[in-house]
Amino acid sequence: MFWKNVRTEAPPASGPARPWSIARRLTLFYVATTAVVLMTAAAYLYWTQVANLEREDTDFLVNKIEDCRRVLKERPNDPALLINEVQVEAAASLIKYYVSIVDEDGHMLLETAGMSNILSVASFPAAVGTTETPSRGIVWKSNGGQAFLLMSAMAQGVSERAKPRTVHLALDVSTEESLITGYRRKLLVVIVLGCGFAWAAGALLTRKGLEPLNAITQATERVSANHLRDRIVAHGWPIELAALARSFDRMLERLEDSFTRLSQFSADLAHELRTPINNLRGEAGVALSKGRTTEEYRRTLESSLEEYARLTRLIDNMLFLARAEGAATNHLTRCSFDARKEIEGVCEFYEALAEDRGVEVRCEGAGLVNADPVLFRQAVSNLLSNALNYTSRAGLVRFQVRPRDDRACEVCVSDSGCGISPEHLPHIFDRLYRVDSSRSQHPHGTGLGLAIVKSIMTLHQGTVEAQSTVGHGTNITLSFPVAPAERKPKLT
Repeated sequence: MFWKNVRTEAPPASGPARPWSIARRLTLFYVATTAVVLMTAAAYLYWTQVANLEREDTDFLVNKIEDCRRVLKERPNDPALLINEVQVEAAASLIKYYVSIVDEDGHMLLETAGMSNILSVASFPAAVGTTETPSRGIVWKSNGGQAFLLMSAMAQGVSERAKPRTVHLALDVSTEESLITGYRRKLLVVIVLGCGFAWAAGALLTRKGLEPLNAITQATERVSANHLRDRIVAHGWPIELAALARSFDRMLERLEDSFTRLSQFSADLAHELRTPINNLRGEAGVALSKGRTTEEYRRTLESSLEEYARLTRLIDNMLFLARAEGAATNHLTRCSFDARKEIEGVCEFYEALAEDRGVEVRCEGAGLVNADPVLFRQAVSNLLSNALNYTSRAGLVRFQVRPRDDRACEVCVSDSGCGISPEHLPHIFDRLYRVDSSRSQHPHGTGLGLAIVKSIMTLHQGTVEAQSTVGHGTNITLSFPVAPAERKPKLT
């Protein structure tokens, strides 16, 4: 017996099914809804039509049974009247029906002409009692395809001793069956055509309704660093998509503003880094150009250390701003503390520098601040350092702590320095922003102190405002909001 090695390969795994588009889903939903509505309406109309026909046919047969009962009971000795009811009227009527009367032994007493050739007595249902009214009959079809509604009932004679007779009635409902069949087909055609029309209309309306979304998609694909000025014109759009377009435009505005700031910041940062690096390279080149004394090398290293310190401060401040942008407000270690006490601690640290520059530092007011103590001291320190840099000798730097009626607290820092011109005032909290030559006399500054203050206030969900008059000084106000569900503690 020989075995043949057969290598079978597993069929390639099919990837995930492609999701349906919104247009296809809306179209399918529209078609399904239309189909349900049409089928419900068609079923109701069909049931109503069938019920009406059945009720009319049943009422017709019941009336004929009652007529036969009345004749058998009231005119038993007048066979002509019974013959007229069973044979003459049935044959002459436009409605085709048959009547037969059978005795208690099953013998045929009287019938409509030709009835026995079409229907047999065994085809009829059991007869109801003499005092009962048939509720409904049964449908019977002959070999020739004719449909009949059959009904049977007992009929009492003139006296209770007379033996009852059985009345059989058959109504030809073939025409009604054909009518119902045609009506059913027409309803099916209406449902199919309605669903087809709903599919076409749904696809057209959905495609038309989603044109704004396609416009937003195309605008999104065009977004790049060089195409941030494009905007979406949302005239005549639906309210929901118009709101989406406006939100998208506002997002582009924020992106454009952020990108512009980032580009400007990158250029400013490169400029700030280039200056100390060029100084270091220049000093190193001069020192290596020829032999130097030990004292000259010492002075070169000391000058280099100053540039290194400047770079370190710049990098530390940049790292703080980067962390502040990615931090969440719930990561702050917030607590309520005495603002004046913390400010006095910072002022004490800068006391020697203030005395050396001949500037008086004063602290006034009292109040509780809900903030992170470390970040609060850093903000106050940056403001005080900035004020000391730009306040001339015999000047004044004053801190004021002012509680507000809404339980928030303000810290105001004012100096008697050179002041800031109005065109520069809105930009002093931007990173690496320098005002003019009169305020650039301190080369050790990085231009990030006020930007850090603004970031700290943003983390606390507070605000910072600046007011200044050239030649009269600057006033900066920090507003710290009250913490949620905070209870106002008492000052000790």
